[in-house]
Amino acid sequence: MDTSVQDPLVGRVLDGRYHVMSRVARGGMATVYLALDSRLDRTIALKVMHPQLAEDEEFVSRFIREARSAARLSHPNVVAVYDQGADSGHVFLAMEHVAGRTLRDLMREQGRLTPRQALDILEPVLAALGAAHQAGIVHRDVKPENVLLADDGRVKVADFGLARAVSGASHLTSTSGVLMGTVAYLSPEQVERGVADPRSDVYSVGILLFEMLTGAKPYEGETAIQVAFRHVHDTVPAPSTLVPSLPRPLDVLVARATSRDPDGRPADARRFLAEVIQVRRGLSDAELDPAGPPPVPRPAPRSEHTLVVPLPPSAGRTGGTRRSGNGPLQSLRQRRPRRGMIAFLLVLLLAAGLSGAAWYKAAGPGSYTTAPSLLGLTQSEAAAKARQLGLTMQVTGNEFDEQVPVNSVLRTSPAPNHRIHKNGTIHVVLSKGPERYAVPDVKGKTEQAAKAALTATKLSVGDVTQAFSDTIAKGSVVTTDPPPGTRLKRDEAVALVVSKGVQPVKVPKVVGMKIEDATTALDDVPLANKVTEKYDDTIPSGVVISQKPAAGGTAPKNSTVELVVSKGPPPVPVPNVVGMNLTDAARMLTAAGFQVRAFNLPGGPDRVLDQSPNGDQQAPKGSRVTLSVF
Repeated sequence: MDTSVQDPLVGRVLDGRYHVMSRVARGGMATVYLALDSRLDRTIALKVMHPQLAEDEEFVSRFIREARSAARLSHPNVVAVYDQGADSGHVFLAMEHVAGRTLRDLMREQGRLTPRQALDILEPVLAALGAAHQAGIVHRDVKPENVLLADDGRVKVADFGLARAVSGASHLTSTSGVLMGTVAYLSPEQVERGVADPRSDVYSVGILLFEMLTGAKPYEGETAIQVAFRHVHDTVPAPSTLVPSLPRPLDVLVARATSRDPDGRPADARRFLAEVIQVRRGLSDAELDPAGPPPVPRPAPRSEHTLVVPLPPSAGRTGGTRRSGNGPLQSLRQRRPRRGMIAFLLVLLLAAGLSGAAWYKAAGPGSYTTAPSLLGLTQSEAAAKARQLGLTMQVTGNEFDEQVPVNSVLRTSPAPNHRIHKNGTIHVVLSKGPERYAVPDVKGKTEQAAKAALTATKLSVGDVTQAFSDTIAKGSVVTTDPPPGTRLKRDEAVALVVSKGVQPVKVPKVVGMKIEDATTALDDVPLANKVTEKYDDTIPSGVVISQKPAAGGTAPKNSTVELVVSKGPPPVPVPNVVGMNLTDAARMLTAAGFQVRAFNLPGGPDRVLDQSPNGDQQAPKGSRVTLSVF
């Protein structure tokens, strides 16, 4: 909290409701106070424009536009604006109070952040800017001071004071010949032409990511003008050049966001957020949270105030500047004595001239050449062409593409015909060719396991149908359409055919049939059979007595039907009638249930000489006993 100076507003009540309790911070355009809204009994942040700026109608208008722009946004990652007003020359905004600290405070305390910390902050920042871009609003002043880290873990973007609604045109232009923003985070087009669109915010976010990952800004200079010119003519270095342990995909993110050509950046914060999320998914825990001691805090730069500096002559605009007490430039359109203004302009022109001369020799047009076109060349061809021109080539990533062959150059930074340092490095992205994935072999897997396998292969699940199968268990996959090994585009659908088990068949009636006929009837269905024999007094031998399952029902194809087949009557003991007369022997055998057949030999007394089967043997009841009589 800024309490170094007793502030005359502390203790006052503005607009009859806002009781100013303490000063929080002082920026380039306004001072922020902690205040109590007595009408709603809540703590707020009160942003009061500096008195000297309140005299300027343009600044007042810009300040009011902040309220109107921010009030249009309703997003959890955007600081809410509640009210706007004026009291005794004090122009103010009433805003949501976020208890916590700024990203600048965190980096001042810790130095560089881990990749996980940086991405945890970057994603909600991009979500907030994405909501603004969708609403037609460009922030124009993204910097650590405007990223608030709440004590409860929320991340919010504040200070849409430079935001302007995007009208029918595709970009924004400064209307007063001045360049507004914080010089360390300004996009090249803001410096060169005074224009800004959502891609300008993406550039600032790229600088912000670089600073979080490395603990330093990519460009430093003795004057704001020198830093601004470096944004126009230099390529932001890869963060890994300062922190070698950083994974290459983070270098690619920074390169994408900070392309000097706006067309080389994502179109808005929402698209850049999608790329950030995709890169994050590909990083391991070890890459997100590097092992070893925590980063050593570096002396953090002083807070950056919003600047108002003249546009370059090429933009056809001029404007006055002065240096504030703590370093940043700020334009004040005040009524000064004519002689003082002339002296001020002479000093400014002299400083700009000296800076420009040094810049021309060290980093100006004399040190630049034109980037060649490497598009479509193979990696080796592109590297050779770059070497011929005194340049080096660095591969920063690989992406799928439907047109460019595998390992050929898909995209370069800087783009062809853009400026590049002599002996500089061209960062290239190589093509991985068309994005295709082979359909996995999921035959025999459960439906759930097959769906998981398709999703893991970056394919989607299409129609799921069912079919009978003699070999695949119920609930498991019979086949896919297209078949395994077919190469498809990402997220293309693969249809699954899932087994309903073995197809059921109707069981025929085979009871009463001879076993041979019954077996034939079951084979025709087809069904297998299992035979059990049983004695039966009434059913002839070899005839089916019963079946299971019963006739008329269903059973899985090729399953078994259990048959009970008659063995005929059960065997009983044969009486021994040898030595008996024929009449008595026949009577005894008949009584035992046998039929009698006699062979009489001539001359005998009609006595049984022999019998078959012999006495005391077993024979089926009702069978024949043959007697030899003499």
